[in-house]
Formats: sequence, structure tokens, C-alpha cells
Amino acid sequence: MSKKISVLGAGKLPRRFFLAAVAAAALPLAGNAWAADPVLLNVSYDVMREVFKDINPAFIADYKKKTGVTLTVNQSHGGSSKQARSVADGLKASVVTMNQANDVDLLADRGLVAADWKTKFPHGAAPFYSTVVYLVRKGNPKQIKDWTDLAKPDVKVVIPNPKTSGNGRYTYLAAWGSVLKKGGNEAQARELVGKIFKNVPVMDTGGRAATTTFTQRQIGDVLVTFENEVQLVSSEFGDNFEVVYPAVSILAESPVAVVDKVVDKRGLRKEATAYLNFLYSDAGQDILAKHHLRPTSEAVAKKYAAAFKPITLLSVDTVFGGWRAAQKKHFDDGGEFDKIYATK
Repeated sequence: MSKKISVLGAGKLPRRFFLAAVAAAALPLAGNAWAADPVLLNVSYDVMREVFKDINPAFIADYKKKTGVTLTVNQSHGGSSKQARSVADGLKASVVTMNQANDVDLLADRGLVAADWKTKFPHGAAPFYSTVVYLVRKGNPKQIKDWTDLAKPDVKVVIPNPKTSGNGRYTYLAAWGSVLKKGGNEAQARELVGKIFKNVPVMDTGGRAATTTFTQRQIGDVLVTFENEVQLVSSEFGDNFEVVYPAVSILAESPVAVVDKVVDKRGLRKEATAYLNFLYSDAGQDILAKHHLRPTSEAVAKKYAAAFKPITLLSVDTVFGGWRAAQKKHFDDGGEFDKIYATK
């Protein structure tokens, strides 16, 4: 796998109405959800809509060819952490495809996902990875090149809420880690992140909403989001935006898991496992790479090498002691983010 890693260490509605609303948001991408054929629900984060619109039909065709069974795959999207909480609260996901291990750990803690979920699939159950980069307006008028530029008083930065969005968490940690990478200390990292979040005019709950804020509402000088999201915007509206890569960013692995309690109750374990395994197949990895997600397959990574700019990626495990430690210190109620944002 070609990645360069640093060695640094819903309102107040009654619950039944909330769950009904969440379930209604699941988007059918293939077939009739009421058909007699098996139906899977993939609960995923919000910037993966276009990716799974390609993955799902390819998997359905492959599975039918191999087994003769016609599957339906439904989709639900939102901020990664918000989606995880929806599953924890009763949304009947067959599988989850999240953007941080912390969200799957939450489901494991609730007994919905195996405690050893990371061992169920290759690469720690992360079939692809990404990083966070910048999308700026044409000509980069504020000359934004690195994390310190996001802290300048005249720069407005669009970042989704780290309390609800894995995208927001990765951005926060990337900025914090960039200081440590340069030899700075925790106090200096806290200062930089504080200045950056003081420059955030709108804090959406997920990455796709943040993209809409920046591109359609024309708010902000820079959008910080996943590499595949900025490449999508750039390819569609290239005359209006440019992609900027900081010197250092964060390794954003996207973990997957079978929701054991749901698939076992509904007799869908074989189908759900096959769905996630398809993400590791040559066909699945090729689709992921075409959507600017960095593949774990060395062969596919080599095939698409020109599409992915080399960048130093900091690991949450080595820099922050893993997602559980990062969550407790930075994002739990009363953590570093709450303290920083309270002074905004």
C-alpha cells in the first residue's frame, strides 16, 4: 500500500418518530426494498453517495453471477458519527461503512458488532483510505497553502462539526498533528486549532453539507474535506475551484463491519460478508480508485498512482494513541474541542 506514514508517536421528537425518520432517509439504490429477494442496508457517511451508486450495482451483478441470487442494496448517508448513533439507536443496518474506527467501536461497545471487528477483514477492516485536503476558490486569492494559513484572521474556513462528523474530527486532528510533526508542543497545537475554528463561519453536521455551504452558498475561502470530495467538486466545477495539498495531513482509514445482531436475525450474514469482501476485490478497488479513494490493493494503487499526489500522512494510532484515546481527550463532552469552541 503506497502511503507515507509519519513515525510520530435530532430535536426532541419521541424516539419512535426519530427512528422512523432515519429509516425513511435510507435511499434505495437497487431494486424494490419490499421484494422477496434478500435486502441489505449499508449505513455510510455522507460523501460516499456517488461511490456506492457505482459499487452497489457492480456487486449485485457479481453476486448474481456467482450465486444466482438477486440482491437489493439500500443506502443511508449522513455524518459518520451521527450515522453510528442511529444504528446504535435501532436503525437496522446490515453493514456499516464508516470513516473512522471510533464509530465502529461504538457499535462494538453496544454489542451490535463483534468486539474483534478489525480482524474480520483485511487491512484492519479498512478496504481503502483517504486524507483531508483543501478546496479553494479559483486563483487561491488568500494564498492558502498549509495549516497555519487557515489560522490567519482574514481567512474563513468551512469544516463540518467534529462532534458529529468524522470528516471534522480528521481535520481537527490533522491540524493538531501538523504542529507536533514540526516539533511543536501540545500548547502550540491547541493554539493553532483554536485559531482555525474561530475562523469557521458555519459548522455543518457532515461533509456533504459543508461542501454545499462552500460551493453553493458561497461561504468561506477554503473547504477542508476528504480528498475524494474535493476531487469530485473540482472535476464538476473546475473553473471555479482549485485543490491544495498541505505538506502534512492525516491518514483517514475507512473501516467496515457486519452488524452481527441484524444479519443473524434476518439470515443475511453470507450476503453482508460478500458485500464487504467485494470492496477488496479488483473490481471494487478499481471503482474506489476511480472515485479518488486510495486503494489498499498494491496492484490497483500502482495502476492509479498518477491520480494520487504523494503526501505525508500522520496516523491517529501513532500520534494520538488510537481513536479511543483521541475521542476521550479531544471530542468527548468537556474535551479539548469543547474547551476550544467555548472561547470562539
